[in-house]
Amino acid sequence: MPTTADTPKCYAEVGGRRMLDWAIDAFRQNGIDDIAFIGGYRIDRVQEDFPEFTFRHNADWPNNNILASLMYAEDLMDEPFVCCYSDVLFTPAIVDLVAQSDADIALGVDSEWLVRYEHRTEHPSDDAEKVTVSNGEITRVHREIDEAHAHGEFIGLAKFSTAGASAFRKHYHRRREEFAGQTFRDAKVFEKAYFIHLLQDMIEAGQRMSHVDTPGGYIEVDTQQDFEYAREFWTSRHLEK
Repeated sequence: MPTTADTPKCYAEVGGRRMLDWAIDAFRQNGIDDIAFIGGYRIDRVQEDFPEFTFRHNADWPNNNILASLMYAEDLMDEPFVCCYSDVLFTPAIVDLVAQSDADIALGVDSEWLVRYEHRTEHPSDDAEKVTVSNGEITRVHREIDEAHAHGEFIGLAKFSTAGASAFRKHYHRRREEFAGQTFRDAKVFEKAYFIHLLQDMIEAGQRMSHVDTPGGYIEVDTQQDFEYAREFWTSRHLEK
């Protein structure tokens, strides 16, 4: 994207504010002020503008992926936490619902996800991180779920209790020891695995995860087309939620 030529993607402006500003506001409206930022590309820009954050630098970002990046903040996971992707827009309302969930692991899910894909030709629905659910729990999270069977799309926002965080960390290290440098699920090597790869692996190992729904109130910005869509629709949708 031309927008990210000299800045991290979370600095793309939507509705007169950077995407990162929208996320910070959503957290702070819910009393979440202790914010850690894990960055790689142009992290210096964020460090300059937000000195109050706790930073973890993923210097090897060209060679790893979201899951490995998250674990750079493992030392901060002794207490309950909420994490999110930095290239998404979401409302304060869904942060509240996710944070207040009684589940050890709760994922935010856009239950009206297909609306955004009607004209999203550069990022088709078969690339969405879709979920299936049953009795309030997530049964599968995977891109290959048929859209007709999907309950919604994982929005990249997740909550972990102390027990949930411990289970997540232990599972990560077990799988890293077993699969380091090798294929792990859909990733060519474990280091390139996505967040959802480990979540699905945990589900199959018996870990329970709840879904917390937001009907809309979420936009992912992955392409220039997404960026233009967000700039046109985000403010009005945000104010409606």
